[in-house]
Amino acid sequence: MANNSNKTPKKKGNGGPQKPDDFDWSKIIKTVLSWGFVIIAAVVVMQLMKTETSSATEVTYDVYESFIEKDKIAEARIIKSDINDYVFEGTLKSEERILVNNTYVKFTKFTVVMVEPIVQEQVKVWKENNIKYTFVKDSNEWLTVILGFIPWILIIAVWILFMRRMQGAGGSKGIFNFGKSRAKLVSESQIKVTFKDVAGADEAKQELEEIIEFLKEPTKFQKLGGKIPRGVLLLGPPGTGKTLLARAVAGEAGVPFFSISGADFVEMFVGVGASRVRDLFEQGKKSAPCIIFIDEIDAVGRHRGAGLGGGHDEREQTLNALLVEMDGFEQNSGVIIIAATNRPDVLDPALLRPGRFDRQVVVDRPDVNGREGILKVHTRKIPLDPEVDLKTLAKGTPGLAGAELANLVNEAALLAARKNKKNVNTEDFEEAKDKVMMGMERKSMIISEKEKKLTSYHEIGHVLVALKIPESDPVHKVTIIPRGRALGVTTYLPVDEKHTYSREYLEAMITYALGGRAAEMVVFNRYTTGAGNDIEKSTSIARKMVCEWGMSEKLGPLSYGTNEQELFLGREVTKSKDFSEKTAQDIDAEIKKIIDTCMKKAEAILRENIDMLHKLSLELLEREILDADEINKIVNGEELPPMKKNKDDEKSKSDETEVEVPDHVKKLMKDKKKRSGDESEKSPESDEEKDDKK
Repeated sequence: MANNSNKTPKKKGNGGPQKPDDFDWSKIIKTVLSWGFVIIAAVVVMQLMKTETSSATEVTYDVYESFIEKDKIAEARIIKSDINDYVFEGTLKSEERILVNNTYVKFTKFTVVMVEPIVQEQVKVWKENNIKYTFVKDSNEWLTVILGFIPWILIIAVWILFMRRMQGAGGSKGIFNFGKSRAKLVSESQIKVTFKDVAGADEAKQELEEIIEFLKEPTKFQKLGGKIPRGVLLLGPPGTGKTLLARAVAGEAGVPFFSISGADFVEMFVGVGASRVRDLFEQGKKSAPCIIFIDEIDAVGRHRGAGLGGGHDEREQTLNALLVEMDGFEQNSGVIIIAATNRPDVLDPALLRPGRFDRQVVVDRPDVNGREGILKVHTRKIPLDPEVDLKTLAKGTPGLAGAELANLVNEAALLAARKNKKNVNTEDFEEAKDKVMMGMERKSMIISEKEKKLTSYHEIGHVLVALKIPESDPVHKVTIIPRGRALGVTTYLPVDEKHTYSREYLEAMITYALGGRAAEMVVFNRYTTGAGNDIEKSTSIARKMVCEWGMSEKLGPLSYGTNEQELFLGREVTKSKDFSEKTAQDIDAEIKKIIDTCMKKAEAILRENIDMLHKLSLELLEREILDADEINKIVNGEELPPMKKNKDDEKSKSDETEVEVPDHVKKLMKDKKKRSGDESEKSPESDEEKDDKK
């Protein structure tokens, strides 16, 4: 049973244990300097503001000379000042009355400011007039000493400031403590996440719960000879909840939990990373049993051998130290490593072997049940409308990870708040889902009517081809409102989760992807750049069918082209050509054959359903958005409820619906009616055919 008394108090900076008799010297220095500056400032202000308590009146030099001439001065005191030079303070034989600032002032003592040459001249005058005078020194030694020390104090203060900055603001991350680990000791009060807050990763939760149980009850496993796993590696795409699982472990474990990022090991100085690894595990041993979590471990755990040009590779030294500490000659009992990465393919094999990371837990994108659980977790504190069905919402968000679902819920709440609603309803979730999956609406984008019609036919081309192919995914929604970078978007909703794909399904994907281009050709008899993304997607699928999945009858089940990976980057940068020129030509021919076949199939479907193509396109032009139910109603011949619009909208929409049908499309419609046996249209059709020929 893990004892909470093993926990050590948190130390500021590196989270390590702190001795009770340690002094925080930076705090002491800061306090001394602060009070020193306060005392010095007070002394300076007092000296500068010090005034004599004498009631002497200051007069001009002319008045002073008149007093000398009339022999009115009885005695004087000459005060020598460091700042004001000399001050003559005289005492009159009798009270005098003079005008000062339009006011008559009576006084017997007066002062005059003099400079040294004048004082030397006036000494003779004072002797001649029998004026008793004395020289007095106005003491300012303290002020002089303080003013002399101020430059040195400023130099020392600036030096201390720079040293503190170099030392990381007085903490243990400074220039003299680079080798110390930056791991943070997470306390139970800081963590408010438990396994109840994690959904959609049941297998990963089970693996981690077992490790926590081992820490709390080790005898349960040890009595059967079981050993605690040394490490657990969490793998999965970004946003699937790897770090969230680690936070839940910290909240559930009840033992010291150290958290650090892989990027925190490597610094600008050689050897710092390895030193920090050693310091981290030293802290872990002192706090054992404990858990150390390393986020984004691929920052230091990449394949070794990238330093082909010689020199010292700091990252490799850090990895070597990590390998030794995890499973070297000295055993680290009671220290469990949990690491997370979304790039397991670039990690060094020595790091992945049992004994270091005994368990590799895959945290993949959630299925429909997992998505429903994640939505329930994120909507616990959100007031939902009773009509909101999270199960339906989970079905409509295939492929979204946990972070994306959290963003979807947040966007829905923001949209509802923007509309001053009291709760979040289905409309808000649908709008948020479209924003997350398709992009933000750009209603302010100005599109000409011609482009709008072209976009409408393009998107309906996707829809109609997908409807007529049994293997394709059902259409969920189509819109001609610009979203993201697209002028129009068609979304599909898979019936179930697919993990393997048949050739028929892939060909269906290519066919309805090319449906937009086919519609442009059938209706307008020209191609546009709007199908660029569709062609790129179709070509990529066809190339993988031929080169990777062996779905070409001519080339057979062979893989053509191997990926070349650069050691340091750890990613595909080039493909090596391990086949002949003749095979390369065959590959290009097979890819072109698949694309051409699917293109012809899409055009044939649209020519056979040209009436429905026009009908759906006109409805999409009018409504701008059609969902699956509305599309099915139009296909089944049902009328949609009218839209509410003002007179200006009615006029513009009436102009939009008057679509000019090209001649070749009219001919297609006639040929179709002929095949359907409609004899009543024969004579006018023949007349129109003659006109067409003319």
